[in-house]
Amino acid sequence: MVDILIIAGIVAVGAALIIVAVRQMNQSQAISKRLDQYTDVSLSLEELELQQPFRERVLIPMFRALLNTLGRFGLKQNQERLRMNLQLAGNPGNISPTMFIGLRMTLAIALMILVMFLVIGRMPFMQALMGMLIAAAIGYILPGIWLDRKIKERKKNILKALPDALDLLCISVEAGLAFDLALQRVAQKWDNELSREFQRVLQDIRLGRTRREALRDLSARTGVDDVQTFVSAVIQADQLGVSMSKILRIQSDQLRVRRRQRAEEAAQKAPVKMLIPMVFLIFPALFVVILGPAVPRIMSALGAMGG
Repeated sequence: MVDILIIAGIVAVGAALIIVAVRQMNQSQAISKRLDQYTDVSLSLEELELQQPFRERVLIPMFRALLNTLGRFGLKQNQERLRMNLQLAGNPGNISPTMFIGLRMTLAIALMILVMFLVIGRMPFMQALMGMLIAAAIGYILPGIWLDRKIKERKKNILKALPDALDLLCISVEAGLAFDLALQRVAQKWDNELSREFQRVLQDIRLGRTRREALRDLSARTGVDDVQTFVSAVIQADQLGVSMSKILRIQSDQLRVRRRQRAEEAAQKAPVKMLIPMVFLIFPALFVVILGPAVPRIMSALGAMGG
């Protein structure tokens, strides 16, 4: 009996020591985590790289290297125009012109191989070859269509955000802020294509470029007529010493009028755009509902007349 009590006591003491040790470890880990939040932990480049997900560490670099490799074997024409189009689209995914050409070739080859597996042995050779060539052409054209859509969407977003941004810019300048500080306030207010372009203008100015050069680059990167008008007015006001608040107020009023005119133009185009679905979709359904019950009677009457 005494031996059993001694063993039970030893087990209880051991369990208590284990529980105390685990609690102390948890407390030390919690304290270290709290300290890590308020102190800078120096990590090596390898540790920082390993913290990134597998997709960013391996898959994306491999895909970009593949695009660069294929892009070197593609067509080298209109590189400058392609670079300008990528810039107008906002450089989606930081794609270079070589990578974009590689993307076209990759998609063309992938679609051609897919069609080859689908049609080989099921169609004559010439028809299968024609289908493969058509698939390759479609794969080469699709990235260009995607890029054009990105350019139009970005211009539309910039055009939509410009009047409100100019209103805030005008109010900030009239309140006593300098133009650069007012531009910074507008850039911090929203998170859209226009605000990111304003932030880039401010970064160019901080890096030593003049305001005129930074604004002209803004006009070239956006490709929007209203932005070009705004940039020209600001540059002229800066050169001639005209009050910046008056120029911004005039630009804001003009953009507001243009936005109203664009809305009225879109409203005028709506009936014309509605005509096609009405003729080909709504009217046939109405004819079926209205004339459907009369069709059997007409057929029976024609049959009786023929008999």
